[in-house]
Amino acid sequence: MKLGISARWEHTSPEDWAEKMTALGCTSVVFPTDYHADVTLIDEYVKAAEAYNLVIAEVGSWCNPLSPDKAESERGFERCVEQLKLADYVNAKCCVNISGAAGEIWDGAYAENFSEAFYEKTVKSIRDIIDAAKPKNTFYTIEPMPWIVPTSPDEYVKLMRDVARDRFAVHMDMTNWMCTPRRILCQCEFMDEAFDKLGKYIKSCHLKDVRLEKGLTFKAQEVMCGQGGFDMDYYVSKINELDPDMPVMIEHLHSEEEFTESMKYVRSRFIK
Repeated sequence: MKLGISARWEHTSPEDWAEKMTALGCTSVVFPTDYHADVTLIDEYVKAAEAYNLVIAEVGSWCNPLSPDKAESERGFERCVEQLKLADYVNAKCCVNISGAAGEIWDGAYAENFSEAFYEKTVKSIRDIIDAAKPKNTFYTIEPMPWIVPTSPDEYVKLMRDVARDRFAVHMDMTNWMCTPRRILCQCEFMDEAFDKLGKYIKSCHLKDVRLEKGLTFKAQEVMCGQGGFDMDYYVSKINELDPDMPVMIEHLHSEEEFTESMKYVRSRFIK
């Protein structure tokens, strides 16, 4: 796997950024600026990544193109289109977002997220984003979520079939799907299902850990790598079996120190 982090890291220039990512042990990166940047700066980041043999794994959209607020949804749609164009321009493995939520919280849990009408809006939104951006070198992907479609491998398969666009693919965040006791307790079985159904479409992965807390009714807490019960060995083995050069990004930490600690842990465990 090509390991990286989701953090942008403090840096003074594209070369300084690439040097720091490499010193940390990264072999893949999240592109550190968005479509608002001047094309000259974007090109400098691309050249720095190439010079340090860093794979550009992802360009993130991270917005809600399905917001009930019309202005926000329009801004979200524009961002998704422009970020996908950026991903295509820099030859990233994918542009990634969540599909969108039905309420004011961009990644929130709402009953309407699971309605048939909202699902149809989701399909149309993804189609429209891809059709507007017209990517040729990259893919638009949706990150799995516990309470936003797709919440299971079968939902992802259905979503891909219904969107029906060659440039729609899969971003895998297995920890986000560790949202029921059975999935956590029988996680290898669930990972087999996910990779069997989606493996050939996966363009990039996230790596995190999860801990099943004691007590009722049910609580699963995302934690730093190595502090939970997620079977990272099995997950990484599935990734490497699929593609030894798959980008795998550590995310959702709160400081450079935490990212450094997690990177050291994962590298010592999996990078020989």
